[in-house]
Amino acid sequence: MPDSDSPAAVYADRLAAREATAAELRSRLDRISLARLAAFGVGLAVAGLSFGTKVISPFWTLIPVAVFFWLVLRFEMARARLAWAGRAIRFYAGGLDRLSGKPAGGADGQRFADDSHPYAADLDLFGPGSVFERLTTCRTRAGEDTLAAWLKGPADPDEVAARQAAVRDLAPRLDLREALAVAGGELPAGADYSPLVAWGESPLEAIPHWKRWAVEVLGWGNIVAWIGWIFVGTTSLPVLAFGLFSVGVAVPLLRWSRRVLAPIERAERDLSLLEVVLAQFERERVSAPRLRQLQSAMRADGRSSSSQIRDLRHLVTWLAAKRNAIFVPIAVLRLWDVRFAFKLEAWRAWSGPRVGPWLRAVGEAEALSSLAGYAHENPADVFPTVSSGPAVFEADGLGHPLLPAGESVRNDVRFGGGGPRVLVVSGSNMSGKSTLLRAVGVNTVLALAGGVVRARGLGLSPLAVGATMRVQDSLQAGRSRFFAEVTKIRQLLDVAAANVPPLLFLLDEVFSGTNSADRVAGAEGVLRALLDAGAVGLVTTHDLALTGVTGRLGGQATNVHFCDGFAGGELHFDYTMRPGVVPHGNGLALMRAVGLQV
Repeated sequence: MPDSDSPAAVYADRLAAREATAAELRSRLDRISLARLAAFGVGLAVAGLSFGTKVISPFWTLIPVAVFFWLVLRFEMARARLAWAGRAIRFYAGGLDRLSGKPAGGADGQRFADDSHPYAADLDLFGPGSVFERLTTCRTRAGEDTLAAWLKGPADPDEVAARQAAVRDLAPRLDLREALAVAGGELPAGADYSPLVAWGESPLEAIPHWKRWAVEVLGWGNIVAWIGWIFVGTTSLPVLAFGLFSVGVAVPLLRWSRRVLAPIERAERDLSLLEVVLAQFERERVSAPRLRQLQSAMRADGRSSSSQIRDLRHLVTWLAAKRNAIFVPIAVLRLWDVRFAFKLEAWRAWSGPRVGPWLRAVGEAEALSSLAGYAHENPADVFPTVSSGPAVFEADGLGHPLLPAGESVRNDVRFGGGGPRVLVVSGSNMSGKSTLLRAVGVNTVLALAGGVVRARGLGLSPLAVGATMRVQDSLQAGRSRFFAEVTKIRQLLDVAAANVPPLLFLLDEVFSGTNSADRVAGAEGVLRALLDAGAVGLVTTHDLALTGVTGRLGGQATNVHFCDGFAGGELHFDYTMRPGVVPHGNGLALMRAVGLQV
């Protein structure tokens, strides 16, 4: 059973509370529906008595009508709360899935996948079951873009420290993450506001100011003229006069108004999400300097960004009223499109250029919140120490973050600094060599993004990761796996030569596509070149001949291994790294276990 204060227990309690709320709201909706039906029936009866038999005054019909509309309002409010409870239920159910090692069904960041990147594909950063999917709680595309950029490129120590302080501040704020998760109705994650930014930053067209006032005056003049003609009995002359002047002023402006309205006309739902996300971050009482900077970026001249987005949403909502058939005559008389084009241009003149900075602040805040959510769900994980200096990686109890914490076998891993700069990892199939490389790589990525790592302790310098664990052949490109690996290693050598920061290389089964002699000679040459460029890293191999390279590298490399046991017709692994060269392989035992006569 989980500890009562553990994330799993807290999520389970909140899930039960939201489910109870949802059940009560469904029951309330049923009761309101029956009451609404009863009010409608009473209204019909009262209307029959008042208008049909004249037994009572017609004014008595106002009472059941008022009750009916009050019940309609209560019904809609309860339905909105039920929708909120449903989204909260999905939020906590997804959290429990993540904690149990199941996919939570969120955004997987597949659009960020890039086979040419030095390590994104090798470390499963993006796609189903990826690091990104495990981390992200972003609701906007700006947040996803920021989080992906942090995973794809290391930050310097000062930036890492600033992000860590913000993540520490945000980690306990579960209410904030719930509010962000349920914001914006059923709008899916990854809302794209780049068209809004482009609209806000596009140049304004010069329209004489008097035309805006003319549109306002003529719009109200049309309304007054028609009211006078229909209800007061005035002549039709004012109707014709205001109508002709309206046509003369509005028609030349219609094309301009279409250009202004087109990018924003149907953005009401997206604006609602952005407004809530901004408001949630603005009102949080934070202490981390980076979070305070972001809150300052969400304000301009004393006005909050959420209030300005709310003003824009209201304008768009009123603009959309013209689609209501009952409202169409009023929209025509008020010169609706042209009138709101002027209003939107006035909003854009002051707030438009600020939308980009607001969105960048939201993106960073969401990325920090994602890292904070992961830190909250993994309280045993730690913040690493990142410091400038010689390339170094020193981890105690290192595990892979995508494995359930209770199932991950931890290993102490050290290289660089004053010790060996390369670990040559030998071992049999399925013994844990590749998982070790991924654990080192993913934890380095998390550390240099500002997040917590799966370890009891980790100290490292800034490192540029490069890996060869997802190298594949390509029939379409006419490229063998060996050639693809050679090409990738050439890329890593170029990264190492830049030495800003030093390269952390993760070479899995290096040059396994060629003969043993070429493999050993090629691997030794590559390792010497990488070491000369200041790189550090790990190399795995099945070929025990390659382990001899450590003796020829002058103490800059050392051998470690994973081993296995075979009993009862089954292989057994403990996934524990040990010093030295693996004493035996398991290839023949595995072949015999499946019935091969070898």
